[in-house]
Amino acid sequence: MIKSHIESYLKLLPNQPGIYLFKDAAGKIVYVGKASNLRNRVKSYFKQTSSIPEKTIQLVNEVEAIEFVVTESEIAALILECQQIKKYRPYYNVMLKDDKSFPYIKVDVNNDWPTISITRRRYNDGAKYIGRIPSAWSARQTYEYIKKIFPLRSCNKTIDGKASRPCLKFHIKRCLGPCIGAISGEDYHSLVRQTVSFLEGKEDIVLRELKKEMQAASQKTEFEKAAKVRNQIQAIEAVIASNKISLNIRGEQDVIAMARDEDLACIRIFSVKDTRLMRDEHFIIERALGEKEAQLLESFIKQFYLSVDHIPPKILLQSAINEPLLISQWLSDKRGGKIQIRVPHKGAGLRLVQMVAENARQQLAIYRANRSARPESLKILSNLKEILNLTQIPHRIEAYDISNIQGTTAVGSMVVFENGVPKPSQYRRFKIRHVEHTDDYAMMREVIRRRFSKHADDDNKRWAIPDLILIDGGKGHLNAALVAMQEAGAEKVPAISIAKENEDIYQPGNTEPSPLDKLSAELHLLQRIRDESHRFAITYHRNLRSKKSRESVLDSIAGVGPARKKALIRKFGSVRNLKDAAIDDLTSVKGITPELAKKILEQLG
Repeated sequence: MIKSHIESYLKLLPNQPGIYLFKDAAGKIVYVGKASNLRNRVKSYFKQTSSIPEKTIQLVNEVEAIEFVVTESEIAALILECQQIKKYRPYYNVMLKDDKSFPYIKVDVNNDWPTISITRRRYNDGAKYIGRIPSAWSARQTYEYIKKIFPLRSCNKTIDGKASRPCLKFHIKRCLGPCIGAISGEDYHSLVRQTVSFLEGKEDIVLRELKKEMQAASQKTEFEKAAKVRNQIQAIEAVIASNKISLNIRGEQDVIAMARDEDLACIRIFSVKDTRLMRDEHFIIERALGEKEAQLLESFIKQFYLSVDHIPPKILLQSAINEPLLISQWLSDKRGGKIQIRVPHKGAGLRLVQMVAENARQQLAIYRANRSARPESLKILSNLKEILNLTQIPHRIEAYDISNIQGTTAVGSMVVFENGVPKPSQYRRFKIRHVEHTDDYAMMREVIRRRFSKHADDDNKRWAIPDLILIDGGKGHLNAALVAMQEAGAEKVPAISIAKENEDIYQPGNTEPSPLDKLSAELHLLQRIRDESHRFAITYHRNLRSKKSRESVLDSIAGVGPARKKALIRKFGSVRNLKDAAIDDLTSVKGITPELAKKILEQLG
C-alpha cells in the first residue's frame, strides 16, 4: 500500500522532464533522480512488483516527501541532477568515495608576471587551472617537477625588476628572478605559454618551440642558454618516455572500466594520448550491491565529467550504459565538439579496456584488504542506529572535548569519523575566546556555536552536517551542547554524551543511560572516538602551553621581532642581564637603534 500522503505527492507530478528529490522523515534528501517524464518515472518506484531490487524497496520505505523541479529538456534535467547529487550527496545515490575537492595546478595568466601554485578551489578569475590531480601528494610532485623544468615564480611580490636581491629560489634555480630584472617580460611569458601547454598535454608543441630556441641560442653563441634549454628538452622527453604504454593507440581518449566484489566497486579511468598515459585515477563505490554495471558506469560518468575542464573526443567503456545518446549529447555540448562513446570489441581498444579493468581489479583488492583490517563496519553503525533510536545510520560522527588546567590556555577539539574511520584532515581545534574563567559548560557552548556557524556553506565539505554528535562528558556537558546547537539552528542533529566514570551514554530527554553493553563493539567504537577527541584536545593544549612557556617579555615590545630577540639574548644571556645594560650596550646589537634601545629598557623597568 502506498502511504496516503505519498499519493497526494504523486498526483502533483507533471508529464514533463525534470528532477525529483526523495526526502526521509527528518527532511533529509536521500535520493535525487532525473526523468524525461516525472509522473511516469516517480510512480514506477511505488508499483508493487517482485522485480524491484532490495535497495529500491529500502529507499521507498524511507520516503516521506517528494519534491520536483521541471526543466526545459532532459539534458537540462541531467545537468541539474548531477549538481544536486554533488551538493546533497544523498545516501541512496551511487557516490564516488574519492569525490572530493581535487587539487589543481593554477597558473595566474592574467598577472603581468604570472605565478604557479597548487589550489583546491577554482574561481572564475581567468586563470588557467590544470587538473584534477588525484591526490595532494601527486599535486605536490607534479608542481615540484614543473618548477624544475619551467621555473615560474610562486611568490606574491610586486614585480618591478628593481629588487636589491633575489630570494633563495633564484639561487636554487626554481625561479628566474623577474624581481631583479634577470629575465625579460617577453621571455617570461614565453615560459608561461610553454608551462600551460605542457600541463595540458601538448608536449610536442613545447618540444618544437624549445628546439628552435636552443638552435637560435646556439647560432648566437649563447651556449649557456642553449645548454639550459637542452636540459629542459631532455627532462620533457624523459616524462614522455616514462608514460608510454605498450599499445599502438592514436588520438586522445578516456578509457573507463570497473571491477566488482560483493558490495564494493572500483572504477578506473586512464586518459591516453598517442600511446602516452596522461592521467590515471580510481574511485571506490561502496553500497554497490544490487546496482547494475550500466548504472554504476553512468553515475560515474555524470559525476566525473561534471567537474572537469577537458573532455577528449572519444570515451571507451567496458560495457554499455543506459543512455549513451543523452550522455554523449551533454558531453558534446560541454566540450564544444562531438564526442563518441563506444564499447570496443576487438583490437587495441579492447586490449586497452582490459588493461584498465585489470588495474581496477588490483586497486579493489588493495582497498578491500585495507578495509578488512578495520575493526569497525557498517554493521556496528547500523546497530548504533537501532540502539540509540536514530533516524539514520551515523556514517559521520563528530566528537568534542574541552581541555584546560585551572582555566588557562583552554581549548576545544573536534574530531571526525566516517564509517568508523578517522578523518584527520577534517579535525578542527578551537582556542576558547569568550570564557575567561573555569567553566567547561560555557566553553563547550562556545565551541559548538562556532562549529555550527560554519555549516551554512553547503559546498564546504569540511563542515558537512554530521549524523551524530558525541560529547565527552556527562549530562551537563550534553545539555550545554544542546543549548548551543539550538542557538545555531542545528537542533535536529542527534547528540549524545559519554561519561568517563562509568562509560555511560546519555541522550537528550533520557534521565537514565542508554542500554549499551559495556563489552559491545558499539560502545568500543564510541569510546575510541571519544578518546581520539580527548587526545587531540590534550595535544593542542600542551602545544599552546609549551609555546606560552617559551614566550618572553621581549615578545610584547614593538620593534623586537624573533631575529632581534635572538640577537639580544645571545649578547646578554638573559632578560635579567639585559635590564642592567646601558643604551650603548644595546645599540651594539645589529638592528637596535638608540630609540628602540631606550624603549626596551623602559618596558623592562
